[in-house]
Amino acid sequence: MHELPITQGILDLVLEHADGARVTDVHVVAGELSGVVDECIEFYWDILSRDTVAEGARLCIRRIPLAFECDTCHAVFPPFDDDFVCPTCGGDSVRVVSGDGLRVEAIDVEPEAVAAPAGTECDTGAVT
Repeated sequence: MHELPITQGILDLVLEHADGARVTDVHVVAGELSGVVDECIEFYWDILSRDTVAEGARLCIRRIPLAFECDTCHAVFPPFDDDFVCPTCGGDSVRVVSGDGLRVEAIDVEPEAVAAPAGTECDTGAVT
């Protein structure tokens, strides 16, 4: 259920930075330990973004794996089962260096329509 306020926060950030432009994609990075369920974020996104410039925007959620850094030798390593011991030096004092956060990485918006000067054709981007 905590995904509802998280999704509202994502939407608020997107709307603030979209500056009225229609949003097409929102790129979110979620750590393995973030505790969010992608499907729940997507479900709430569809509801909360209705009647905004972000309605219909695609959420692209990229997962970041958990990684630790050893306080003794500074090796960075993934967890092994439930063992948080450094595989390099055997140290057991470690800290999380990735995989515990959640952030909006990028927001894609539709480009503004630019009027062509009178008497010229618009480039449709079609390849002939």
